[in-house]
Amino acid sequence: MYPLKFAPIFKQMIWGSESWELSGVGGSESVVSYGALHGRKISEIIREYRGLLVGQKNYLRFGDEFPLLIKFIDASLDLSVQVHPNDELAMERHGKRGKSEMWYVTGALPGAHLRAGFSRRLTPDEYESKVADGSIADALAEYAVQEGDVFYLPAGRVHSLGAGTSVAEIQETSDVTYRIFDFNRLGLDGKPRELHTALARDAMDFTVQPDYRTHYRHEKNAETVLVECPHFRTSLFDLDRSVTKDIAVLDSFLVVMCTEGEGTVADSRGKTVDIRSGETVLMPACSGHAVFTPQQQMKLLTSCV
Repeated sequence: MYPLKFAPIFKQMIWGSESWELSGVGGSESVVSYGALHGRKISEIIREYRGLLVGQKNYLRFGDEFPLLIKFIDASLDLSVQVHPNDELAMERHGKRGKSEMWYVTGALPGAHLRAGFSRRLTPDEYESKVADGSIADALAEYAVQEGDVFYLPAGRVHSLGAGTSVAEIQETSDVTYRIFDFNRLGLDGKPRELHTALARDAMDFTVQPDYRTHYRHEKNAETVLVECPHFRTSLFDLDRSVTKDIAVLDSFLVVMCTEGEGTVADSRGKTVDIRSGETVLMPACSGHAVFTPQQQMKLLTSCV
C-alpha cells in the first residue's frame, strides 16, 4: 500500500460549503484519486486490505466502514443550532452510530464566531419554550474565534458554527443531526428546513461548563495532542523541519490534513506524496511511520482511532 489521496466531495449548503475529504458515508463514499488503487471506493479497499489499511482492532470494531468523516467547512452564514445523539441513542432510533466531533479553526474573518454548549442551565421545558420563541441561540455560549482554536463537541452538546469561520472537522462516521433552530431562513427549495425539537431534547446534555474551548500548549516541530476521546485522537504538527510519526504502534490508519503551507508525507518504504493546504492524505496502518517534511512552513492535523 501507499499514502492515499481521495477526490474531495464538494457540497454546497445554504450557509456555505463543505469539502468531504474522507468519507465512508453511504452515497458519499470517497474514491482514491491516484496510483494503483485509483477509482476504488474506500469501502472496497478496506474490504480487500482490512487491518493493513485501518488496523486490526479497527477492522474488528468497524468492519468495512471507515470510522471517521473528515471535512473542511467554510461558513458564510451561521449554521443551524443543532445536536447529535450518542452511539446508543442513534443505534436505537436510526440503526446508525452517533456523532462526537471536533473543530479546529483554520480561518476566521473579522467578527467570526461560533456557539458551543449552554451558557446557563435550562430545563427541558425551558429549552422547548426558547426554541418556540426563537431565542434558543441566546442561551448558548458564544465565542469569538481565531485560527488555531479548538472545540471538542461530544454527542449531546448543542452547537452552531458561525459566519466567517472555516474549520477542519473530525467526526464519527454518521449523518445523524437534530436541527433545533435555523434562524427562520428558508432552505434551497424555498421552504423552512425541518426541525427536530423533540428528538433533540432526549439527545441533549443540559450540563453547563465554565469553558467549552479546548486549551492546549502549542509545541513547534513536535506532536501536540488536541483531542483524545473514545472515537478519535487528533494532534497538531506545526513544522519548519522534518518530523517522523510512528504509525506501527497505533494499530490504526493515520489521517493527515494540511491546514497551512505545503510539503510531503512519506511512509517507511519511501513512498511519498505531496500535500498542501486544504488537502488530506490517508496513511495506511501498515505504513510503518510517516515522515512529514515541510517545504518551508507547514501545519498538519493527524487523526487516528
